[in-house]
Amino acid sequence: MTALPDRTDRKLGLVIDLDTCVGCHACVVACKGWNDQGYGAPLSDQEPYGADPSGTFLNRVHSYEIKPATGGAQHVHFPKSCLHCEDAPCVPVCPTGASYKRAEDGIVLVNEDACIGCGLCAWACPYGARELDLAAGVMKKCTLCVDRIYNEALPEEDREPACVRTCPANARHFGDLGDPDSAVSQLVAERGGIDLMPEQGAKPVNKYLPPRPRDAWEGEADVLAPYLALVAEEPQGFLGWLDRTLGKI
Repeated sequence: MTALPDRTDRKLGLVIDLDTCVGCHACVVACKGWNDQGYGAPLSDQEPYGADPSGTFLNRVHSYEIKPATGGAQHVHFPKSCLHCEDAPCVPVCPTGASYKRAEDGIVLVNEDACIGCGLCAWACPYGARELDLAAGVMKKCTLCVDRIYNEALPEEDREPACVRTCPANARHFGDLGDPDSAVSQLVAERGGIDLMPEQGAKPVNKYLPPRPRDAWEGEADVLAPYLALVAEEPQGFLGWLDRTLGKI
């Protein structure tokens, strides 16, 4: 088994803006593509196009209809991946030490050579962020694109997770959440960023920015009323003649 580090030099992670995410799944596609081609650890698909699709993803987007206590109803898109928790429960339960948390940056990773696919880490994770790759027989999870963020062969602007680089709505942000002066930390402070399921005690590094409240409308007709006004009380021209003729039948 692997012990968690007493402290980490940095806390690299993501800040996800639920107010901005449009649910386009560009982050999902970018993650799948990079980890198939760049990272060199293919994410297998068993039945990608059937009625019951099955495959391995490190990032998924779920969509929900919600009705807050105040304000109007909202459609919220919720991206989910590993949150690289400070007190990661997936690490100490691993019987082979395959799951570990790096002291230098806080990233939680899996040594696939040591993983036996027992699934204990997935059982321990309160966020359902680990998936068993059925083809490889090992657990896989978000790596924060560790092979991108330190890759000096890439242009500076590309040294961030593929999902962040790809997001067209700028809903995903990457940085050091252990530095209160970093852009991501300031964003969390300004928008009231929250932990996912804090009652679990995992202390996730990734933060979510809650959706802003929407105005409550009395009804859709009120919004569309200017566009629904009658142009004429009675049809004119050919339509008027046709209406009168049919009315006599």
